[in-house]
Amino acid sequence: MTQSVTKIEALRALHRRTAPGDPLVLPGPWDAASARVFVEAGFPALATPSAGVAAALGHEDGQTPADEMFAAVARIVRAVDVPVSADIEGGYGLAPRELVERLLQTGAVGCNLEDSEKEELKDPRRHADWLAEVRHAAADRLFVNARIDTFIRASGDADPKKVAEQTIRRAALYVAAGADCVYPIGAPTDVLPLLRSGIQGPINVHGTVTGGPSPTELGELGATRVTFGPGLQRSAAQALRDIAAELTP
Repeated sequence: MTQSVTKIEALRALHRRTAPGDPLVLPGPWDAASARVFVEAGFPALATPSAGVAAALGHEDGQTPADEMFAAVARIVRAVDVPVSADIEGGYGLAPRELVERLLQTGAVGCNLEDSEKEELKDPRRHADWLAEVRHAAADRLFVNARIDTFIRASGDADPKKVAEQTIRRAALYVAAGADCVYPIGAPTDVLPLLRSGIQGPINVHGTVTGGPSPTELGELGATRVTFGPGLQRSAAQALRDIAAELTP
């Protein structure tokens, strides 16, 4: 059995072992050093944040060239011995087979794929068809986390329950297309039970680094796994600012 197969099986098993109040918590490393810190702390898997990696590479969120993102993910994977899932945004315009092969070359065994482009939601059926192509190309070599952007693209006066219903419809299409998990990013905590009741399979929820519900509380509301986006990288950057301020003459 190859190392990559071992890691994908481990990642799938970690998702199966979750229980209400005990979600899988995946911190988001932005480079090799931060990845080692999280593994040394005892986390069994990691999930890179595209915005955090972008900041580390000197890019704005969403502006990282594909080559640089894949190279950064590869460095993170090489630095640790646990499964790594990579946020590869909307796929960088690559055909599904090329996208999958380039990701697998990094050593990652999972990915985040979002359903909006240029701040607009994609047609859900077309996106589901694209996810199905990704799943076919990946077979069982990748754990696919389908990000659903309905909440972050909704207007400020949108009814959260109606957005949740829209999210549930998209989730059903994506799960049918082969997604292993869905990620309704930006979902308010008070609609998580509604989402849990209407979505089949694991649900990824965005956690907060300071303040807000704990991972345990999010798990009790329906989260299967908790990730933090660029929150950890931004907290580390703030800590460095504080240290720098102390060192300033």
